[in-house]
Amino acid sequence: MNYRQDKYGNKLSTLGFGCMRFPMKAGRTDMAETEKEILYAVENGINYFDTAYIYPGSEAALGEILAKNNLRDKVNIATKLPHYLIKTRESAEKMFAEELKRLRTDHVDYYLMHMLTDTDTWERLKSIGIADWISDMKKCGKIRQIGFSYHGNSEMFKKLVDAYDWDFCMIQYNYMDENSQAGRSGLKHANAKGLPVMIMEPLRGGKLANRLPDEAKRIFASHEKKYTPAQWSFRWLWDQPEVTVVLSGMNSLGMIEENIKTASAASVGELTDEDKAMLQLVIKAINSKMKVGCTGCGYCMPCPHNVDIPGTFAAYNRRYSEGKIHGLIDYFMCTALRKNPSPASNCIGCGKCERHCPQGIKIRKELENAQKELEGTVYKAAKKLVTKFVKF
Repeated sequence: MNYRQDKYGNKLSTLGFGCMRFPMKAGRTDMAETEKEILYAVENGINYFDTAYIYPGSEAALGEILAKNNLRDKVNIATKLPHYLIKTRESAEKMFAEELKRLRTDHVDYYLMHMLTDTDTWERLKSIGIADWISDMKKCGKIRQIGFSYHGNSEMFKKLVDAYDWDFCMIQYNYMDENSQAGRSGLKHANAKGLPVMIMEPLRGGKLANRLPDEAKRIFASHEKKYTPAQWSFRWLWDQPEVTVVLSGMNSLGMIEENIKTASAASVGELTDEDKAMLQLVIKAINSKMKVGCTGCGYCMPCPHNVDIPGTFAAYNRRYSEGKIHGLIDYFMCTALRKNPSPASNCIGCGKCERHCPQGIKIRKELENAQKELEGTVYKAAKKLVTKFVKF
């Protein structure tokens, strides 16, 4: 495993374990499988585990497994305060105490303001005493380092970096987002300020690994270096010295093994001009097929009218990247084959989802477009049959 340093010289594995999507069994975290994966990850050098208050069952599962196997002191825990749910310093204290209890620890190594949106939001948090609380928690050792996670444009990201004496930050970044989100300019700005940068969405919710258009697959396959699409995505990130940790939401041993192998082999400056030119062709091929830039993060959910927004957009994009049949099958499975159907046509345009979308997607308009493309005669007839069958 390769390592890079944080602001204070601590060594962090370049591959971090994203704990948003642990393996599931019967609707709950599969603790046996999750334990195997975490143990394997630690044994093979991963020392950064990222979770959050709002990830269902994640903090508790991670805490239980680390405590059971006496691993707490061998790893760094990163978790997050859902500042959008708090109105007072007291409510922040209550949530943080709950997180410590779930994680079975007396401190958090890397604590983030979850999805900090802009400087106005940070000013609101300071007005209720969050900055003083952070200072108190750092003094007593309950929080070792403080940072923020961010989705949005590069200019606001830079302003947030400059707004406080942060220890680190986390951004969405991949070869498709080089010039969007915080982007390369934001990455370099944070690095120039001495901040380690943790990376989320390196594969754009899996789209850059296993849901590429045929032309992009052909370009990868024809290149002299026979890396998988996922390996290209990771190597593109680790090629840059400003990147500290790349998070991967790994939920199988096979995935962990492959990513560790890639992380151990990748190095700064390894990509050639030919490699970079090839990736530009891949970007062009992907952009020609992509309809909605949804990463499937789920922040738009739950929809008050039971629309499966991420599922709809995934099917909508697949309809264009892999063909009509694939898109329709995905859409039918994620919206019609349910006790309570969740199609785009359920949308009444309330706009609640758009207020929480990190990507700034015009969700209502895109749901309308998806409905027109996916809810045709075949879908409606099949849905009607399924409804009758379920009632029967």
